[in-house]
Amino acid sequence: MKKCLENVRKNVPLVHNITNYVTVNDVANILLACGGSPIMSDEPEDVEDITSICGGLNINIGTLHKSSIEGMMRAGKRANELGHPVLLDPVGAGASKLRTETALNIMKEIRLTVIRGNISEIKTLVQGSGTTKGVDADVADAVTEDTLDDAITFVKAFAKESGCIIAVTGAIDLVSDGDRCYVIRNGRPEMGKITGTGCQLSGMMTAYVTANPERPLEAAAAAVCIMGLAGELGWSRMQDGDGNSTYRNRIIDAVYNMTGEELEKGAKYEVR
Repeated sequence: MKKCLENVRKNVPLVHNITNYVTVNDVANILLACGGSPIMSDEPEDVEDITSICGGLNINIGTLHKSSIEGMMRAGKRANELGHPVLLDPVGAGASKLRTETALNIMKEIRLTVIRGNISEIKTLVQGSGTTKGVDADVADAVTEDTLDDAITFVKAFAKESGCIIAVTGAIDLVSDGDRCYVIRNGRPEMGKITGTGCQLSGMMTAYVTANPERPLEAAAAAVCIMGLAGELGWSRMQDGDGNSTYRNRIIDAVYNMTGEELEKGAKYEVR
């Protein structure tokens, strides 16, 4: 994982983000913090040129409109032509027909490198429908120690079927390419009180996969570990009177200051 971090800092991957307007600034900042470089564009007439000069594409369906959907499709197909990695963050898939159908159409039309979401969103993509409550995972769908074995089997099967890396994030994170599955236990529950930690992770994960083309699974898992570890470090530095806004900034600062040695020491994972 240390090598993955070093490659991001060395290569400074340029990432095209078609992301939601709730978190676009935080996604840009986390990309800068981790060592990457962000560009944001969802205008259909603009996206193909922007994707062409970038190394990777991050598609986030959190605030959809007809124009951005067209932009996602155009950018995704251009990225495929260029052989660039493409990540899909199916925010809120299952909460509405538009979100679900858009995510499924992206999966059908675009060759994806990674799909990153919570367990409810990922289950929706597998089943074609879902019961996602907003953008947070259903409690019944949470990955716990009791459900871990079944969840690993589920994620591995979907990764194999879809032909891409599946990253399920929550209290316990799972990242699989169909053969191996990283089980990651970094993070803090308080991260759920900040809007956009998942969106930030998707941006950073795109940078990591882009900068580490020979080891995409490890790179995706490293990004998850870094985000969770940053949540732990940021929380440990909270002061009296600090709240979720300060916590957001402390997480970004922790990503900015993280070293490969710190990551190797603090990452909590096993491979199954």
